[in-house]
Amino acid sequence: MNKPSHLHDLKTAGLTPFSIHNDQALFRVNSGVSIHEALSHVSDLLHLSKMLAEDAAMERKTDRYAWASHYLQEMSKAVIDDVVKVLEAPGNNRD
Repeated sequence: MNKPSHLHDLKTAGLTPFSIHNDQALFRVNSGVSIHEALSHVSDLLHLSKMLAEDAAMERKTDRYAWASHYLQEMSKAVIDDVVKVLEAPGNNRD
């Protein structure tokens, strides 16, 4: 069984690209960020994305809200995918 502090020692891998254009990533998750900090930031991004999506649903001609929400979700997914790669890496599982 892992020690409770083990998860606090894990850092992002920096392996996950996002905003893919013409089969090339424009951005990538940075490596070396604590998983705790990364997930906390993702929580904030998803909260903002939810608020923008609600505004887009309620107002006409608010595609800028929908696009902003879309990009925040894309960034959030990349960070979560990168964290999952770290958690699923050999030596980091609970088996």
